[in-house]
Amino acid sequence: MDKRQIGHSDLHVSKMGLGCMSLGTEESSAKEIVQHALENGINYLDTADLYDFGQNEKIVGNAIREVRDDIILATKGGNRWNDVEDGWRWDPSKSYIKSAVKDSLSRLKVDYIDLYQLHGGTIEDDFEETIEAFEELKKEGLIRYYGISSIRPNVIKQFLTSSSIDSVMMQYSLLDRRPEEWMDLLDENRVSIVARGPLAKGLLSEKMLSKASAKMKEDGYLDYSFQELEETLKSIHGKMGDNRSMNELALQYILAHQSVGAVIPGASSVQQLQENIDAVNAGSLPSEELDMLKQLTKLSRYEQHRD
Repeated sequence: MDKRQIGHSDLHVSKMGLGCMSLGTEESSAKEIVQHALENGINYLDTADLYDFGQNEKIVGNAIREVRDDIILATKGGNRWNDVEDGWRWDPSKSYIKSAVKDSLSRLKVDYIDLYQLHGGTIEDDFEETIEAFEELKKEGLIRYYGISSIRPNVIKQFLTSSSIDSVMMQYSLLDRRPEEWMDLLDENRVSIVARGPLAKGLLSEKMLSKASAKMKEDGYLDYSFQELEETLKSIHGKMGDNRSMNELALQYILAHQSVGAVIPGASSVQQLQENIDAVNAGSLPSEELDMLKQLTKLSRYEQHRD
């Protein structure tokens, strides 16, 4: 599988990584999915300490024990769940970040993390303190590089100005094209997008509207009413589905943007993973197909957290 560079770093990741949140807690099944990913050229695994309250990191750590040096391992911190009953709270303090990363290293059973990401953020945070924590962790050799996972433009702009981040994880799909507004700024700073949610909760897979929840049927999805969602998916499939699967259209559209370092769909089964592997290994979309997809979908903007 082709590789792409993340930001200024020397991390060269498979253009599709494995988002590990959907692996579940059954270890043998999760390990089978991870193994299949590795056998098919995926070298980038992305987890978080919050996923299943640490259990996901443990499962990923066990699955990669024999191949640690062959993969790019990413995780996230900043959500404090070990002192809150039935939930978590946001804590981007230096003391907590430096403590949380050591807990992640222990659960993952590794000596270092390739890409450590702040798992959220608000404009009210003490950015200087948080950035200082990440920079110290780099000097200590516990992390190699760092990034953020955020869809808030004001937070992203603050980190671009004040830190040496290499990546921003953003929700990005044909049904959520909000990151496109910020690609020029990210390119100027040589910061890569890591695209999560590329199949829009399965709406952009072959299952399409069968994946729509009761809430979606009532409220729609982001800027789309349910009727608009139905019309948009039918139009994409009707105009372009004869030669390409919905997975292929969805993933190749995102990968056509040079700002994207990797797309990281999740997978809860080997079959689901293979569908996505086939999609990213298929041919790139020509310009006329990209233009058609842009015409059929909305170019939305982030309306909140801009300043």
